[in-house]
Amino acid sequence: MRRREFIKTAGWLGLAAQRGVIAGETMQTRFVPSSREALPVIGLGTYSVFDVASTPEAIARCRDIVTALLDAGGSVIDTSPMYNRSERVIGDVLDTGGLRASCFVATKVWTDGREAGERQMRRSATLMNTDRIDLMQVHNRRDLDTHWPTILALQESGFIRYNGVTDYRESAHRPMQAIMRRYRPQFVQINYSLGERGAEEELLPLAQDLGIAVIVNRPFMAGRLFRAVRDRPLPGWATDYVESWGQFFLKFIVSHPAVTCVIPATSKLRHMVDNAAAGLGPMPNAATRRRMAEFIDAL
Repeated sequence: MRRREFIKTAGWLGLAAQRGVIAGETMQTRFVPSSREALPVIGLGTYSVFDVASTPEAIARCRDIVTALLDAGGSVIDTSPMYNRSERVIGDVLDTGGLRASCFVATKVWTDGREAGERQMRRSATLMNTDRIDLMQVHNRRDLDTHWPTILALQESGFIRYNGVTDYRESAHRPMQAIMRRYRPQFVQINYSLGERGAEEELLPLAQDLGIAVIVNRPFMAGRLFRAVRDRPLPGWATDYVESWGQFFLKFIVSHPAVTCVIPATSKLRHMVDNAAAGLGPMPNAATRRRMAEFIDAL
């Protein structure tokens, strides 16, 4: 039923020809190195876009976006207490839609102090209407030394499945590498895109060497990549892989062998459908990835 509903939704949006929707393809997955669990390569970020009032209309819109992700084969939803009402809205969506079992729910701890940190982690679960958090991350490395033992203890108890550390700045890549070596987190979340490729130099190879899963944020550089290609057609050589600029940007990211999942944020159903299609079909090879980077560099 979900596949049929996804095709119907795509048709309503004029997207029925998206690669994979008609062909019945399955979203590609990557293994979490520490467990060999397979995660779909396209997820959903909620920064700003899920910070909405819990009205029936707003919850319905957010539920449609989450359902489109799931129907395309995705599962990862990333949020944070820093994102204001987003955790509560996710809880409303999962509660009203009965979708929790299909979602990989990731959130973060973003406060100082051991007691405040544990209290915030447990409150996140309450807000999201879940008794277990799939991934708990230390947001922007804040008070990491304090929160890490708490996260490990909550993993032992079964309240948390995976641990991780995040940042969104290239300037943080060097300290993140030190954290990866010292703490050996199961996940890191970092920025990486066609416009910010610094992670390719050392961080992504290190993640592969240490067996750390990588979630990528800022895939569109807060919209800057879309503005850079405004009114430009896709290059002909890219159309074997993609059918939109969004897919162009996302496929570059998830075709890197160290990347586990990318989490573009959106408040629009048609964008979620388009983003999800980036996880379907063939991925760019190394030569095409170089060509994609050279194309963006030349703009």
